[in-house]
Amino acid sequence: MNNDRHVVLGARGAAGNAIARELIQQGKRVRVVSRGASGNFPAQVEQMQADVANRDDARRACAGATVVYNATNVPYPEWLEKFPPILDGVIEGAASANAKLIMVDNLYMYGNVAVPLTEDLPHRADTRKGELRGRMADTLMRAHTAGKVRVVIARGSDYYGPGVANALASVELFRAIRAGKQAMWAGNLDAPHTLTFVNDFARGVAILGSRDDLLGQVWHIPAAAPLTARQFLQLAFEIAGKPAKIGCYSRTMMTLVGIFSPMVREATEMLYQFEKPFVMDTHKFARAVPEFTPTPHRDAIRLTLDSIQP
Repeated sequence: MNNDRHVVLGARGAAGNAIARELIQQGKRVRVVSRGASGNFPAQVEQMQADVANRDDARRACAGATVVYNATNVPYPEWLEKFPPILDGVIEGAASANAKLIMVDNLYMYGNVAVPLTEDLPHRADTRKGELRGRMADTLMRAHTAGKVRVVIARGSDYYGPGVANALASVELFRAIRAGKQAMWAGNLDAPHTLTFVNDFARGVAILGSRDDLLGQVWHIPAAAPLTARQFLQLAFEIAGKPAKIGCYSRTMMTLVGIFSPMVREATEMLYQFEKPFVMDTHKFARAVPEFTPTPHRDAIRLTLDSIQP
């Protein structure tokens, strides 16, 4: 183990947890930070509770860091209120430690476009959450250009895998599949969609943290080839040894439920991603890191099913 300290903010979430475990597996010196208890980590891992929206807490959380990985998240209805001060705190914390800042990001800022998503697409989101993500990315790049903090942005598509809770392809979906129950999707079952295995995303993020030559840029972390939801779910049922039972929530259904549920209402805003082809282009990362190979969906689904406790 070397003396570099890798600080993972938001270690309770699926991405932060996967990043922390990848770094631990690589023998890194890791500190995990969250607002509450971080989880079940090995004894050598330093665990800290902090609210990084508070700048003093953020500086304390990042103290001594070589690399800071920002995987903080909040529930959809709280994004507009809570993300801006969190980002300000994270930038302050990483800058105070003179650490590299690796930002975990998604694809919302590109908006509803009909082409494969590349890193150089303009930010044209017309959703509140997409516009917010675009502003956050712009803030980070301005901080990098100004020399305040060294930044790299890592983007993935919709996660699945061990520990993934707040996603369409959550562990609860896989739990239903393993039990032979109906698996429910949303949008269009026959539109190709990039799904990111969270362990692959963590591997890619760890590489970005280790490479100074990749700083100051946005990177799409490679995922296995896009599948339609129907193909993905049928494959999962096949691996689980169960007959496929697949259902789908329509926009109308989600809109009606959203009248009573803020979470569903916010999810409906992003439903366009699941109604037509939504494909992430990752050629840029593949050229820079040719040795990186994403896990095939069949293997990733098996690992996900095996990770679920009875």
